[in-house]
Amino acid sequence: MEFNIQEELKKLPAKPGVYIMHNADDEIIYVGKAIVLKNRVRQYFQSNKNHTAKVRKMVSCIAWFEYIVVDSEMEALVLECNLIKEHRPKYNTMLKDDKHYPYIKVTSEEDFPRIFMARERKKDGSEYFGPYTSADSVHQTIDLLRKTCGIRNCNKKLKEGQQMCERPCLYHSMGQCPAPCMGDVKREEYKKGIERCMNFLRGHHEAVTDALESRMLLYSESLEYERAAEMRDLINSIKRLEQAQKADECDDNDRDIVAVVNKDDTAVASCFFIRNGKLTGREHFYLTGVENETREKILESFIKQYYSGTPHIPKEIYLSKEIEDAKLIESWLSEIRGSKVTVFTPKKGEKLRLTQMAENNARTVLFNDEKRIENLEKKTKGALEEIKNLLKLPKLYRIESYDISNTAGFENVASMVVFEGGRPKRSDYRRFKTRTIVGADDYGSMREVLTRRFEHGLREKEKEDSFVRFPDLLLIDGGRGQVNSVLEVVGKMGLDIPVCGMVKDDRHRTRGLWFNNEEVPIDTYSEGFKLVTRIQDETHRFAIEYHKTLRNKAQTKSILDDIPNVGQKRRIELMRHFNSLDELKNADVEELLKLPSMNRKAAESIWTFLHPDKDRGKD
Repeated sequence: MEFNIQEELKKLPAKPGVYIMHNADDEIIYVGKAIVLKNRVRQYFQSNKNHTAKVRKMVSCIAWFEYIVVDSEMEALVLECNLIKEHRPKYNTMLKDDKHYPYIKVTSEEDFPRIFMARERKKDGSEYFGPYTSADSVHQTIDLLRKTCGIRNCNKKLKEGQQMCERPCLYHSMGQCPAPCMGDVKREEYKKGIERCMNFLRGHHEAVTDALESRMLLYSESLEYERAAEMRDLINSIKRLEQAQKADECDDNDRDIVAVVNKDDTAVASCFFIRNGKLTGREHFYLTGVENETREKILESFIKQYYSGTPHIPKEIYLSKEIEDAKLIESWLSEIRGSKVTVFTPKKGEKLRLTQMAENNARTVLFNDEKRIENLEKKTKGALEEIKNLLKLPKLYRIESYDISNTAGFENVASMVVFEGGRPKRSDYRRFKTRTIVGADDYGSMREVLTRRFEHGLREKEKEDSFVRFPDLLLIDGGRGQVNSVLEVVGKMGLDIPVCGMVKDDRHRTRGLWFNNEEVPIDTYSEGFKLVTRIQDETHRFAIEYHKTLRNKAQTKSILDDIPNVGQKRRIELMRHFNSLDELKNADVEELLKLPSMNRKAAESIWTFLHPDKDRGKD
C-alpha cells in the first residue's frame, strides 16, 4: 500500500518515542528518538538548507517510516540504543566500543552482599536493576544506599564468623558500615539492609525520599545550604531512577507483549518482541470482521492465528486481556516450542506497564490510520466489487492470473499468481515449465499449463492442496486469442470458470478487459482497474523472474553435468586437472583413475560419454 509521507506526518503524536526510517527495499536505514515525535520527524521533511549532506542523503532514501510511542525520554533513549544495536542502520553513527547503559548490581548470592555499578548483565546469581541512562545518578544512588542501609564498600569475599581484618575500616568509624569483616556480624541482620536496598530499587522510594526532603528542609532552615543542596541532588537522582525502563528487562528471557485495540469492524494487534532481555522491535497487524466481538475474543483469535505460523515461540507471552483458552494455548505452544511456554495477563509492575505500552501503540496506529485502512478497503474489497459488477459475476473472491514467458522459443515458462480478497496470496503462487510445447507457441503453452493445473486440482480434490481451490475468475495476460485457448481447456474439462483477458495498448499498458467475446471498457482511474494492473504486473514479474533463473542456469551449464556417475565434487576435480575438454577427451580410463575421487565405474562412464562412437575395449 502506498505510503504518503506528508499525510503520515500529520498523524504523528505529540508524545515521546522512537522513529524508524525505511528505504524502498524495506531496510531500516535510521533509528532516532524524540521528546515530541510530531516535531522531530517533521524536521527531516522541511527545508533541507540546514541539513548536513548525510541527512539530505538519508532523507532522499526514505520510503516510509514507523514509530513506537513510550512514556518518557529515558525510555526512548534506551529503546533507541537497543534498536540501533539490533539493526545497525546505515545512517546511524555506530559506537565502536558498543557501550552499554549502566545497571545497579547486588551480589545477593554472597553471605554479605555488595552493591555497585555494572555495565553488563551476567548470569552469575546476582540481582540486576536498570538499565539507567545516567551513570551519575547510579553512583549517587549507590552512595545513598550504602550510607542509609549500612552496606559494605569493600570487595573482600567475606564468610559469616570469619575475621578478615585486624581492625575495621574508616566507613565503620563514620557509621556507614557494620564491619562484617570483623566476623561478629550476623548474616541475617546484614541482609535486612540489603532487602531495604532492593525494595528501594524495585520502586518503593517514598520512605527514603520523604526522609531526604525532611533533612533538606532542616538544613535549609539552619542555613546549611551546601548540605541542603546535597540532599536535593540525591532526591533528583532518585526521581531520575523512578522512570521505569520498560525498554529493557532484567533477565535474558525471550518474550512477546501482545495487545489488541478495536473500533467498529477493524482491530489492530500490537506485538512487541523482547529478545535476550531487550526490546528489539514490534509489528502491527490489522484484523477485520471483528464487529460486536470483545477484545478478549479478538486477542484469542489473533494469538491462535499468529503463533500457528510464526517460526519463533518465546518463553513468555504477556497479554493485555485475559483470554478463556490461556491454559490450552500454553500447552499447544509448549508442544511446538519443545519447552514450557507461559501465557498470562500481568496485573502490576513492569510487566503491566509493558502491556500498556503495547496497547497505547496499537491505539495510536488504529486511530491514526483509519484513513489508510479505508483506502486499503477500497483497493481490495472495493476493487473486487467493481470488477464483479463490471463483468456481472455472481461472486468474486479468488482470482488466478497466468502469463507465458520465453525468448525466441527458448524455455517456455508460465506463472500462476493468486489474489484472494484483493490481496496477493503468495503461498499459492506456482511456476510451470512446459513439457510438450517447443518454440514460441504462447497459445499452446497456455493450453498445456491450464490443463495441468486443473487436472491436478481435480485429481487431488480430496487433499488439502492449493490447486483444489478453483478460482472465481481466470485473468489471462492477453486478448481474444489467449482467452479462447483457455476457454477451450475449461470447456473440455467441464468447468464453469469465467475467463477474462487483460488487453494492452501500444505502450504495453492495460487498456481494458476481453470478456464474453468483446472488449469491456473500464475506467482507468477506478480501483478495479488499478487492481487488474497490479495483478498483471505481478504475473508478468513472476514469469520473467522464473525465466531469468532458467536462462542463468543454462548459461552456466557444463557438458560434464550430463555424465552419469559424476557429481559436483568430481566435476570440479576434472575442471581443475584438465585444461580443456579436448585434453579430457584424450585421457584414457587409467589416467582418469589417478584422480583422488575417481573410481573405475565413474572413469569408464566419463570415457564412454565422451567417445560415444568408439568401443572402449578396442581403443
